[in-house]
Amino acid sequence: MEEDKPIKEKSFLSKVKDIASEKEYQVEFIGTVVRLGVVVWSGFIITMNYIDLPMFKKSGNSDITFVASVFTGALATFGLTTGKNGSSKPPACPMAKKPTTKV
Repeated sequence: MEEDKPIKEKSFLSKVKDIASEKEYQVEFIGTVVRLGVVVWSGFIITMNYIDLPMFKKSGNSDITFVASVFTGALATFGLTTGKNGSSKPPACPMAKKPTTKV
């Protein structure tokens, strides 16, 4: 008979090591997690600037320029942009064609 040995649960870091056996992939994974954490943190700060919570009083006008630039920069590392394309003209929509009149 075999004795039942308690199964040790793996920690988060050991699971990460199992996922990526090479150091390069581990560093890439950790870098992605850190960038995602920065996006979540800065998005939370920006959101809390615009939400009124009943139990918390706002301290007046707060400048979120730095947090917004961190948010934009972190999103850019994932290939996302938050601004306009630079043209004020709306994109061409094939469904919005002008009706043709027959004479």
